Amino acid sequence: MQGQQVRAQAKAQQSAQQQAQRQAQQQAAQAQQAMNRANQRQPDAQRALSAIGGAARAGQSGTMLTGPQGVDQAALTLGKSTLLGQ
Repeated sequence: MQGQQVRAQAKAQQSAQQQAQRQAQQQAAQAQQAMNRANQRQPDAQRALSAIGGAARAGQSGTMLTGPQGVDQAALTLGKSTLLGQ
């Protein structure tokens, strides 16, 4: 009898510890989420626009694909005089 009571108490204590640990983890996660909501970083759109405007005034307005010199006009012609496959 007494052995069963000891086992039942140990099992109840272990269950209570596990539940307390789960609650502590949930509270920690909620606290982390609340802190993240409070400390959200906002993009600085004005700084980005002024940087783009400054680059355009300095002549560096080319894209990464074309560069500042642009696209060669000969590459844009559609009516080529070569035969297909040559």
